[in-house]
Amino acid sequence: MLKKLYEKNNSPRDMAEIVQILNDGGLLIYPTDTVYAIGCHALKERAVERICKLKGIDPTKNNLSIICYDLKHISEYAKVDNDAFKLMKRNLPGPFTFVLPTSNRLPKIFRGRKEVGIRVPDNDIVREICRLLDAPLMTTSLPYDEADDIEYLTTPELIDEKYGDKVDLVIDGGIGGTQPGTVVSLIDGEVEILRQGETEVLL
Repeated sequence: MLKKLYEKNNSPRDMAEIVQILNDGGLLIYPTDTVYAIGCHALKERAVERICKLKGIDPTKNNLSIICYDLKHISEYAKVDNDAFKLMKRNLPGPFTFVLPTSNRLPKIFRGRKEVGIRVPDNDIVREICRLLDAPLMTTSLPYDEADDIEYLTTPELIDEKYGDKVDLVIDGGIGGTQPGTVVSLIDGEVEILRQGETEVLL
C-alpha cells in the first residue's frame, strides 16, 4: 500500500494509521534526507527481526541503527558523553549516522554488539512519525541488487511495486536520493569516519 505524505500538514488520520501499524509490529518504507529506508518500531523485537531477515542482516555482526526525533531522545537509547553530544548537535538533523554505545532501553537484539547507529534525518516526515510514536524507528536502507534500476530505490511507485508485498506501508515522500549518509563512530571518545557520504561532518 502506498500513502502520499508531505513535509507539513499531513492528515491526523493518516499519521495515526501509520503509528498504529508500527505499534502493531508492522514495517514501513519511508523517505529520509538520503535514501529511502525500511524501518519498524525499534522496541518491537520481532519487527526488528523481520527486517534483519529481509535484508540478510546478522545483528551479531552488523550494527543496527535507529532514527530519533531529536537530540533529547538520543540519550535514552545510547550512552552520550558531552563531546559526543556537542558534535551531534553541530551536525543534526542531517545525513549522518553516529555510532555510540547502546543503552539497555533497546531490545536484546541491539545489544549483541554493544553499539547502535543513531540518526536524526533532516526530513520532517520520518521525524514526525517518531514524535507521534514516542519511540525510535529501527532503520536500514532498502535491499539493493547492482542489477536493479536505481529508480527502484528512488521512485515511490516503483519502490511499492518491488517491495510493497514485503512491508505494511510504503510512504510516498517524493523522489528519494541515491547517496548514503556519512557514518561516524564516537566509541571510546574517538571520532572515526566509517563511511564518507556526500556531506562532511562538522568536527
